[in-house]
Amino acid sequence: MAKQCSSWARGLSERVEGPRDWSGGNPRLDYVGLKRTASPHSDSIDFHDDAAYFSPQLEELMSDFSREEIRLRFSSATNFNEIFDAFESAINQHIDDIELYRQLFWNDSLRIDEIILFGEKLAKEFPHNAYDVYMWMANVFEAVFSSEDNFEHSLMYYQKAAAVNPAVPDPYLDACDCYDPDLNIPPLESLIDFVKKGLDSASEKKNLSSRLSYLYHLLGDEDLAEYYRLMAEEAGELPPS
Repeated sequence: MAKQCSSWARGLSERVEGPRDWSGGNPRLDYVGLKRTASPHSDSIDFHDDAAYFSPQLEELMSDFSREEIRLRFSSATNFNEIFDAFESAINQHIDDIELYRQLFWNDSLRIDEIILFGEKLAKEFPHNAYDVYMWMANVFEAVFSSEDNFEHSLMYYQKAAAVNPAVPDPYLDACDCYDPDLNIPPLESLIDFVKKGLDSASEKKNLSSRLSYLYHLLGDEDLAEYYRLMAEEAGELPPS
């Protein structure tokens, strides 16, 4: 367990806190108590090589939280280290409870890069939940960070969700709903390309062709707007006016 945990902790510390600096101390590593007291190695520490030296400290610090403790930290903690420890405890216990992790994504103390860190790890650990994880992330970015992020990450994670399950139309349709015509964000051309991919692969064609008609109308291409309008009409649905 020490190797797996140390590799994950190393990635977090380098992303959130910056490279390790054993001479001056690293806030994240100081927090988890990894002191260079037992290892005979040089200052260039490799967590895999030194797992035998650090494993007692890791095992102590990564003691399991109860599900209720994890839920409370996910929903209400504001200190990143506390949230991280609860998350790692859940991963180490192999807790596959998608509703529990939903609390984490809606914790409004987390920054964009922290949500990405947790979401990508969760999708990797439980790939059968990757579609739901990516959709939640897209929704959170759209609802919480739209003013500062310009929907960039929303579209990115709708695309990742569609890559996991291309036959489901929701990622393509939800991406259309986050379009701001006044600011042209996400860029209309990128959105059209994405929805056209959905038209090729998704099981439901009528809503997608309807949205494409509307998007091409906004783009000023009335020929293609009419083409997709007819496609939607043949499928039994008229495009939005």
